[in-house]
Amino acid sequence: MVEAEQAGPVTNGYAWSGRMRATGDVVETMIPRRLDRLPWSRWHWLVVTGLGITWILDGFEVTLVGAIASMLTHKDALGLTTRQAASAGTFYLVGAIAGAFIFGYLTDRFGRKNLFTITLAIYLVFTVASGLAWNYWSFVGFRLLAGAGIGGEYSAINSAIDELIPARVRGRVALAINGSWWVGTAAAASFSFVLLHGLRESIGWRLGFFVGATLALGIIIIRRSIPESPRWLLTHGRAAEAEQVVDDIEAAVRKQHPVLPEPEGAPIVIEQRRRLSFLSIARYVIQNYPQRGLLGLALMTGQAFLYNAIFFTYTLVLTKFFSVDAKTAPLYLIPFAVGNFFGPLLLGPLFDTLGRRVMIPFTYITSGLLLIATGELFVHDVLTQTTMTIAWCVIFFFASAGASSAYLSVSELFPLEARAMAISLFYAFGTGLAAFSPTLFGALIQSASRTNVNYGYLIGAGLMLAAGIIAIFLAVPAERRALEDLASPYTAVRGRGPTSIAAPARAS
Repeated sequence: MVEAEQAGPVTNGYAWSGRMRATGDVVETMIPRRLDRLPWSRWHWLVVTGLGITWILDGFEVTLVGAIASMLTHKDALGLTTRQAASAGTFYLVGAIAGAFIFGYLTDRFGRKNLFTITLAIYLVFTVASGLAWNYWSFVGFRLLAGAGIGGEYSAINSAIDELIPARVRGRVALAINGSWWVGTAAAASFSFVLLHGLRESIGWRLGFFVGATLALGIIIIRRSIPESPRWLLTHGRAAEAEQVVDDIEAAVRKQHPVLPEPEGAPIVIEQRRRLSFLSIARYVIQNYPQRGLLGLALMTGQAFLYNAIFFTYTLVLTKFFSVDAKTAPLYLIPFAVGNFFGPLLLGPLFDTLGRRVMIPFTYITSGLLLIATGELFVHDVLTQTTMTIAWCVIFFFASAGASSAYLSVSELFPLEARAMAISLFYAFGTGLAAFSPTLFGALIQSASRTNVNYGYLIGAGLMLAAGIIAIFLAVPAERRALEDLASPYTAVRGRGPTSIAAPARAS
């Protein structure tokens, strides 16, 4: 038996003499408890900045394409049809789905740090290529590959963030990071307006993609300072390395907080395995967490359809039904983005206080009902471009918090060994069901019928309402609880004394 030199705490009446001890392939450790008890520090801000930038980049990409959609139809740009311009969003989403699935598996297999570097590099290369496109097929092909990089980022980043952020603030931090998508949105809307007004149509839209690539290059440098997830290392035969990483994190935090609180709770007993069978993990998740699977699918599908349908095509609605100039249309995305950003930021703390079971249904159902009302006003030509933008701000104040909670839910409710794969699967299935919504809305908008467009709004509202109702019954009270208490790791050793974690019995 190998035992750490430093004495550990007394937990739940069980005296334990070290922070980690190992017998063969079995390791007993306080690593999860040590991470969760850390006070907030500059080190945590580094993690939030270095990893959370993914959402800003994605928001920038999605908004840029939406903002320049009308411009891409001009002959001096790419000369696309309205449907082709809208379909670029669909190709981006299809790429994101494929990237999430492929890189989600690789993230659980090879680690968070390796993959969040590779996926960002893929995004960088093909974002630059998007700005060099010469026709419709080259443009959508590069958008597909750039989307693959961002889709891969979702699983690697959300896994790493949940595993490095203390449990007591996990909800508000995750929502705020996901809400930062709208910082990218506002930046893209402002930047695209400047580009489209200040430069020729043939080159103005191209430069926006180069800006996104420049941001990605800077973030690759920052991410070199972010360690591998100790939780992932612990379950992949690298317990000693995990211990060293946590020691380094604690040393960084002590620069601001010299005296750290003692960890609370019992140690966790892990059987170390370097290779884990995907089929074994999938079977374990399906058998023990079927209701969580239904919850995750409903939440991801509802928010994905709503956002992808409306946001990819909003400038087309403005130009088609409100006669807004294509070069001015991106400005209407800025207040839209502000409402979306402040929703998760202001409502996020309530997910850690009132809890997931209250806030997830509330945000989904409220946004669905407001969307139905807005659609009716749009059909009857009551709204102007300004009042419709205000309506979207109010709707997405709630919907943005709900959408962020969907990513939070699928990342915290499944075992560590399958966390990235769970995120990617739910993202892939949810977004896959909604991937053709931009193309659908492009066709509805091209019909020039307000009633037809409203049919699309009603589909989005219905999916949000259904997800909210499902959440009333199936949402899990995960607030302020350790990840290992929410879902026992697949490699956790059961039935080995007072420090063991019990296997879930058909967990909800």
